[in-house]
Order: sequence, then structure tokens, then C-alpha cells
Amino acid sequence: MKPFLLLASRAEDAAADEEYGAYLRFGGLAPEQLVRVRMEAAPLPELDLSDYSGVIVGGSPFTSSDPPNDKTLVQQRVEKELSSLLDKVVAADFPFLGACYGVGTLGLHQGAVIDRTYGEGLGGVTIKLTAEGLQDPLLEGLSERFVAFTGHKEACTVLPGHAVLLAGSAACPVQMFRIKQNLYATQFHPELDAEGLVTRIRTYRHAGYFPPDAAEQLVVEARKFTSTEPMKIVRNFVRRYARMFS
Repeated sequence: MKPFLLLASRAEDAAADEEYGAYLRFGGLAPEQLVRVRMEAAPLPELDLSDYSGVIVGGSPFTSSDPPNDKTLVQQRVEKELSSLLDKVVAADFPFLGACYGVGTLGLHQGAVIDRTYGEGLGGVTIKLTAEGLQDPLLEGLSERFVAFTGHKEACTVLPGHAVLLAGSAACPVQMFRIKQNLYATQFHPELDAEGLVTRIRTYRHAGYFPPDAAEQLVVEARKFTSTEPMKIVRNFVRRYARMFS
């Protein structure tokens, strides 16, 4: 099988390794079937999409809608490289799944309005599929309503007209959308279970998502939720787009 490509940008090893392990586990993938590139560590190498089954963009501490002068040089580089790659991905309608940071990257690339209107704290929320979401093959097997974990400073306020809204929530109207037939972005984390969220709470306690002294209470609250439905999206993505070497 041609491997999938995970584009990661978490500088903290604990969170980065937890994320990679989650995609392996929930995608049913062996390490050689998921190539990870840590974009925060070095410039993105030259990529040939034909070498891969699909592209996954993981979550990120970067906030796409921040003013340019507030962005580090690393963030500016990562955004520029992702935008150039998305030029090719979108033109080819190449299988793409962006989790959380995917909304900021694919959304901005396609003309969405991304700002801080609908940011959400770290925790479990109820996601509701739209009529289009109930029919979408990537959401096959999911309930109309399910619990997923979120934690984001920005979100999509206005989708471009050619995007298909697949899911929303009470506090964040755009939780998942599709561009063309094969390009997906979620605001919630389809790879995240309670223990994964605990890792991120402790890793990012000083990153501005919540008051640092609230971290341990958030850990307690996170462990009250059971989230199993979103992971089906990762498995469906792998099953639908896995390609064999010719």
C-alpha cells in the first residue's frame, strides 16, 4: 500500500508522538504506512503526491487568523509551504483530511472567513451531522449526533459557496466541511480520545487555551467523556483512499 502522509507541526514531542500514535491506531496503520513530516522542525521536502495514498494535516499550536506580525518565522514558513502544497492537492482533488488546523489551512486557501468568533475550550462537545453529512461516505457508520473533543482559538465563520457543510455544533456552526469530492477538514479532532486530550491539556497549559491553573480540573472533566465515533472518520479515510503500488 502507498503510505499516507501526516503533516505535523507540534514542537512538543509528547503531543506530537501522541498524535502520530493515534493516527496509526485509529487508522489501522503500521508505521511504514504513515509517513510523518514535522514541518515545524525543517522546511517541507519536495513531495510527489503520486507516492502517497492521501494527506493528513494534524492539529497545531499555530493560529492561521493571527495578524502576520504576530506570527513567528516558523509559522510563516509552515503556512506558506502548506498553501503551496494545497494548490496541488486541491487542483488534483487529492485525498486530504485536515484535523482542526485543517480548517484554518484548507479553509483560508479556499476563501473561508477564519477568525476567533467561534473558538472553543478544550473538552467534549456534541457534534451534529447535516443532511449532507449523513450521506457522505467519510462519515459512514457515525451517529447523527456524537461526542468529539475540541480545543481551538479560531474557527470558520463563513464557508465559501462551493464548500459542503457536513457537521456543526451549538457553539461552533462549522465543525466539518468538504471541498470538491475528496478534500475534508474537521474542527474537532477525529484522532483524539480522553487520554490523548489529557496529554494535550498538560502540554499546552501555558499556550493560552485556558488559565494554567485550570489544567488539572480540565483533566478531570476530560475523563468524564467517552469519544469513540470520530475515530471512524480516520478509519474511513484510510479504507476509502488506500492505494496500492502499481
